[in-house]
Amino acid sequence: MTDQLSRVFSALADPTRRDMVARLAVADATVGELAGPYDVSVQAISKHLKVLEDAGLVSKGRKAQTRPVRLEAEVFDLMEKWIERYRHEAEQRYQRLDTVLAQMDEETTNNEGTAS
Repeated sequence: MTDQLSRVFSALADPTRRDMVARLAVADATVGELAGPYDVSVQAISKHLKVLEDAGLVSKGRKAQTRPVRLEAEVFDLMEKWIERYRHEAEQRYQRLDTVLAQMDEETTNNEGTAS
């Protein structure tokens, strides 16, 4: 998995990392603050953050003595473009199916009318 989109989806496959992303969407946080709600070590949280950072989802800043973790929202643009492309293709498929079904319904209605 060398492309960024694969790294992003892989990083978000873990529920703890998804929760961390959700929390970082609200506000930046330190590693210690992120570790708070979880029953895991700070080292485990650091490993999760490393995966998120490698995927480009988060970055660590420097603020006085702390290193706040920040969500990098531009990565979501990449995901959104990918999802939107396939959503659009799926919608087109459903529209074609709707057309076929409407034609079948119309043919059935016409056939019933001529059979009387």
